[in-house]
Amino acid sequence: MIDLGQPVDQVARSHGVAWWTAQKTINMAIDTLPDIDALHVTQLGVDEHRYRRVRWYRNVDTGSWTRVEPWMTTIVNTRSGQVLGIVDGRDSTAVEDWLGARSQPWRDRISVVAIDPSAAFKKAIVGCLPNAKVAVDPFHLVQLGNLCVTRVRQRLAHDLHQRRGRQVDPAWAHRMLLLRGYNTLSARGRDRLEAVLATDDPTGELGAAWGVKEALRLILASPTIEAARAAKARFDAWVAIADTDETDRFAATITAWWPAIEVTIATGATNARTEAANTAIKHIKRTGRGYRNNAHYQARILLRSAHRARQHRLTSQGTTAKCE
Repeated sequence: MIDLGQPVDQVARSHGVAWWTAQKTINMAIDTLPDIDALHVTQLGVDEHRYRRVRWYRNVDTGSWTRVEPWMTTIVNTRSGQVLGIVDGRDSTAVEDWLGARSQPWRDRISVVAIDPSAAFKKAIVGCLPNAKVAVDPFHLVQLGNLCVTRVRQRLAHDLHQRRGRQVDPAWAHRMLLLRGYNTLSARGRDRLEAVLATDDPTGELGAAWGVKEALRLILASPTIEAARAAKARFDAWVAIADTDETDRFAATITAWWPAIEVTIATGATNARTEAANTAIKHIKRTGRGYRNNAHYQARILLRSAHRARQHRLTSQGTTAKCE
């Protein structure tokens, strides 16, 4: 089940045992994993994922319905990519409880924690890891920049045409082009971009928002803190030129997370391996056709991640031995 990623039912049938017998074996195998406090971890990544579909529950007393989104938070060693823990929910309390269960020497060793721009995660880290610096993942910052451009484009479409964007509108037809990094575009792509901004941006606000987004990408590409601060000054100038509600809100977010952005640039810490772990978790969920039992779901995740981390470690040691 762990090596090949097969579902429990398939393994149980191939060995002629009941499903519960196979699942019990997995649950017991969790006890063989090394103690988290015994692992030498210096960097963490924290991210959330939804493990089930949205559910609606009815209050029998009031008759009202409540929307419940079943989230889980994944805590990963960003050095090795191993999932160290999974907690229910995506609030600060869940992460604080998990970190609080670790030994004080283990917590003191953590130097950097990479997260999404989440105030809840930041609160938990600041409160539980006194020596850790918070790094914000660049991917999600660029995503916020792209969202800013999209919101400006949608507002302008309503203001100019009193409708949503359509294929006949150059800005809508090339909406994905607006989200691409300028340095990744070919000469033909740059010509198309300039044509879009020249023909479907009479107020200049769309081009200004696009410039703010590109200024952020230049910040994140800075090799040093000094270069990033210089790029931040240019970013602020672009925001002042744009002078829109969308870009002002985006700039306020960047300013609020600026210390974490500097940590990201200085350390290079990202949530890349945390996102990779979440991708593997989604494969586990699809293989099992979904899970109703949290304990079974978490057991598969922890065992599979520990197995992959061990394989990677042994492979690295073998490669090093051959080089020597």
